[in-house]
Amino acid sequence: MTGPRPQPLVSPQGAPYELRGVPAFSPFAWLVRGWDDFRAAPLASGFYGAAFAAMGWALAALYDFAYQYVSTLAGAFLLAAPFLATGLYALSRDREAGRKPRLAPSLTAWRENPGGLGVYVLVVTVIFLVWARASLVAFALFSTGTMPDLKNFLARAFSLGNVEFVLVYFAAGAMFATLVFAVSVVSVPMMLDRGNDAVSAAIISVQVLAKNPGTMAVWAALIVLLTGIGLATAFIGLVLTMPVIGHATWHAYRDCVAWGEDPAGSR
Repeated sequence: MTGPRPQPLVSPQGAPYELRGVPAFSPFAWLVRGWDDFRAAPLASGFYGAAFAAMGWALAALYDFAYQYVSTLAGAFLLAAPFLATGLYALSRDREAGRKPRLAPSLTAWRENPGGLGVYVLVVTVIFLVWARASLVAFALFSTGTMPDLKNFLARAFSLGNVEFVLVYFAAGAMFATLVFAVSVVSVPMMLDRGNDAVSAAIISVQVLAKNPGTMAVWAALIVLLTGIGLATAFIGLVLTMPVIGHATWHAYRDCVAWGEDPAGSR
């Protein structure tokens, strides 16, 4: 005899959903589809990529004469990034629905769920501030003297004499990065698509990660790699890599979460 059929999961908005298991190579397919979306709307996608690059140049320029304010500007980056990504998700959504992706409507896509996105930004900003404080504590515990500039910091970080500092610093960074990744891997496109609140979207995002840990590890590695390429090219590469990642994230969400009939009448 077969056991009882498992009950479908239901979001707080009343919509049943299914978490799909996806193969480990799926992130590569997401990037291919993301590249297709970029090619379908190169000017609109490139606008968002240029915005990411401009924020990178602003960070670099600020560091040259006031590196103590870099964390503030980095916080502003975290505030702006979800809204920029929301525009990219809107472009992918329109193309998926058979509509021509256009820049102007995507610029205000965040208005479809300002409450959910606002809470999400607040949570990510708090995590960032705690992360920044933990980094300062790690440096204070394992270093002497004043806070170094970037060049001296890298020299110390990769010195064999600072193995303990490197392990603690990057372990803390990995912990916070994993937390942010877990709550955001599909949450923002979901808030745009279904109107979920930030808490329920984050919970489903964590469930997606738990359902597909290997696949999400591959996806995280690809994001780090492509972002690193963008940074290594003096931020110019971000014009291409960030939009492709954004479009691919929409497809990751669509592959990992399937929605049933929505009695609450959500989007």
